[in-house]
Amino acid sequence: MPLVRFTGYGEATVDVGKTILDAAQSVGAPEGYACGGVCACSTCHVYVKKGLDLLSEMEDEENDMLDKAFDVRADSRLGCQSRILRDGDLEVEITRESLQAYENEHPEMRGKYVKRG
Repeated sequence: MPLVRFTGYGEATVDVGKTILDAAQSVGAPEGYACGGVCACSTCHVYVKKGLDLLSEMEDEENDMLDKAFDVRADSRLGCQSRILRDGDLEVEITRESLQAYENEHPEMRGKYVKRG
């Protein structure tokens, strides 16, 4: 089973076929998802630091949506569109933009997420 480590926020073991956003939600990592995970916003923007080759290819719709995100890098992906295709380890950094979106979506959690390690 794939293992997804969210830098500073824990790790999740998920089934092949799940997305990075699914993994974040399973472990309670603060990844935004204002649109509900349907590729209609960029609030689930993450950096995939390890395991990019384990993920589905980026489609045009995701690429277009990333144009609206802040601080896009070569390892940027949208968590809702990044489907894990095979076993292996992934290391994911939640962007500041995504963390802020999560706190806006869950105001009761503002200031409660402190990065670990």
